[in-house]
Order: sequence, then C-alpha cells, then structure tokens
Amino acid sequence: MSGNRGHSLKDQLFNEGKVRYFAGLFGGSIDGAGFVREVMAELPQLELMARIRHMAICLDRQLPEDFAAARRVILAALPPPLDPSLSDDDFGDFIMAPLGAYVALRGLDMPDIALPLMKELTKRFSVEFDIRHFLNAHPEATMQAMREWARDENYHVRRLASEGTRPVLPWGVKVGLALDEPIELLDELYKDRARFVTRSVANHLNDISKKDPELVLATLGRWRRAGQQAVAELDWMERHALRTLVKKGHGGALARLGYRAAPDISVGLVFAEKLEIGETGALEVEIEAAQDERLMVDYVIEFVKANGGRRPRVFKLKKLDVKKGERVRLGKKHRFLKQSTTFKHFPGTHLIYMQVNGQKFAEQEFELT
Repeated sequence: MSGNRGHSLKDQLFNEGKVRYFAGLFGGSIDGAGFVREVMAELPQLELMARIRHMAICLDRQLPEDFAAARRVILAALPPPLDPSLSDDDFGDFIMAPLGAYVALRGLDMPDIALPLMKELTKRFSVEFDIRHFLNAHPEATMQAMREWARDENYHVRRLASEGTRPVLPWGVKVGLALDEPIELLDELYKDRARFVTRSVANHLNDISKKDPELVLATLGRWRRAGQQAVAELDWMERHALRTLVKKGHGGALARLGYRAAPDISVGLVFAEKLEIGETGALEVEIEAAQDERLMVDYVIEFVKANGGRRPRVFKLKKLDVKKGERVRLGKKHRFLKQSTTFKHFPGTHLIYMQVNGQKFAEQEFELT
C-alpha cells in the first residue's frame, strides 16, 4: 500500500521525525537521542507491524525494569486524549502503537495494573491488537474489564470492548473466546451513538457470521425487537454485518434485508464466448419480473485455478426494485487483468452466471486464453 509522494504507508507512519516526537514525549525520563539511534538503526528495513514491535523492544531497554515504575513514566508521557467530541474515524497517531505493544510485552503478568494502563493508551491509539494477549492470558480479568469499558464515557474505550474481542482481527493474534462470549458486550455496544463503535460491532458480527450465521441473525433480530438503536443506524449495521453472508447468497441474511429467497423472475445473460487475458468482457443482463420484487443482483465467475479446478468469486452489480411485468437491462464490463498483484488468471473454460437474491440464474461458459 502506498501513500503520497512515493512514500510507503509504513514510512509515513514511522519515520525519524515521528520517532523523535515519540521520544520527546518522555522528556528526561529516557535517553531520547539513544532511543532514536537504536530505533532508526533497524527501522527502515522493517515492515509496519515489525516496526511497532521493534520500537517497543527499544523502549523496554529505556524504561525501568519494574513494570509499575515504567507505568508511571508512560502515564506522565502521554499526550492529551483524542478529541472526545468526535464520533468516527479518529484513529490517532500510529506512532503511539508501540506503547500498547510494550505493555503486552512487559505487563502481561500484572493485569491489575496493565489493564487500566491499556484503557488510557487506547484513548490515544487503539490497543486492539495488544489486548488480545491479555484475553488469552487472563480471560476472566480481561473480560471483566471489557464489561466496564463497554459502558465507558470515552467512545475509544467502548470500541475496544468490541474490536479487541473480534474472532478474527487482521494482524491480530487469535483469541480463545467462544464465538458467543463477546455477545454480552455487543448487546451493550450496538446501542452506541458513535459510528466508530457501531462499525466495530458490525465487523465483529460479520466475523461471527463466517462460523455461526444463525447466532448473528438471532442477535440482530433481538436488537431489532428491543428498539434501542435508531432504525437507520441499525439498518446500516445489518447490511454491514451480513455482507459476507449476502455475498454467499445466504437465504436468512437476504430475508432479513428484505429480499425474497426465490424471486419470480426470468434472467437472460449475454457474455463473450472467448477472451484473452488482459481483455475486457461486456456483461449484458435482462431481468423480467412476474411480480413486484426487491432484487440484489450479482454476477459470479468461476475462475480456473492452477490445478485446473474452478473457484467462484462474487461481484456486486446492483440493488433494485422491479415492478410486475417490468423488464430491466443491466450492463457491466469486467476486465481480466494480465498483471495483478492480488489475483492471477489461468487460461481455460470459465463459467459466468447471475446470482439474484442468492439464487443462480443464466449460466454461460467462456474460454479465457
């Protein structure tokens, strides 16, 4: 991932200027110049997450060996919390991330003083990755802290109770919680007025949906009946939480969003019979409804794999309401990129078909050469 002016994201977030700022927060409590030298000796060669851990290790060499004493130094060094009047997308400065990594490194055996410190750190930059180590080492104590944090006045603290307990957190270690254990936290957090929090709740449910769709649907139904969140916000949360199930055509998820699992429609599909890798194929679709229908229209391509088998991928097309007898025409161009860092094409017989409200319509094979 690249940023502006040719600099990578990791270099925008972690560079010598940022490291000097971080060291300066500690004043005379550490050897700032020595810390900067040690960090910068290896930082340019490291990837993003490795830079965070490297800085935490370097900080460990500067702080008192006694964690309680080190905690006091860190608290004195912290800048003011992030603006509590905001409600979304205020992630803070990544250069603060090594503090959470340090606490997970040195404070894991002292949850009684480490967890309150984590609460303070997350007001500057999320400790969602680091708190997972405490969930594994001290599940009961950490979950009790999470219950309190879910009702905290600071929305960054509240968000941590959801984000830190997600079943699958990108870049984060796995946690030993059962899928349903954090539901009690989400039962409090879904009512939140901060989108930063409700987005985390929806992402959390989306994680759960990959293993237990019925738990997610039951939870959303219970929240809907409780009426403790604004309708528009809960509508948004449902769409976001069910996105993976919808892409898979899960009938229950589609029904919750107002789509009939068996729409009374006819579908026609026109696509090229032969294409070369690097070319663009034009998809033309015609849908006619025998009754009023709300439709979620996707198309699926089963791509040839290296071993000759095929693997489906779903592509979004359009959501629309169609009246009885109405005929709708849709189009989309799909480019089969010759050079892609995320997906490699293989020649062979591919399959394309429409997926409407999770159901398969109008399939066609085509050759990719």
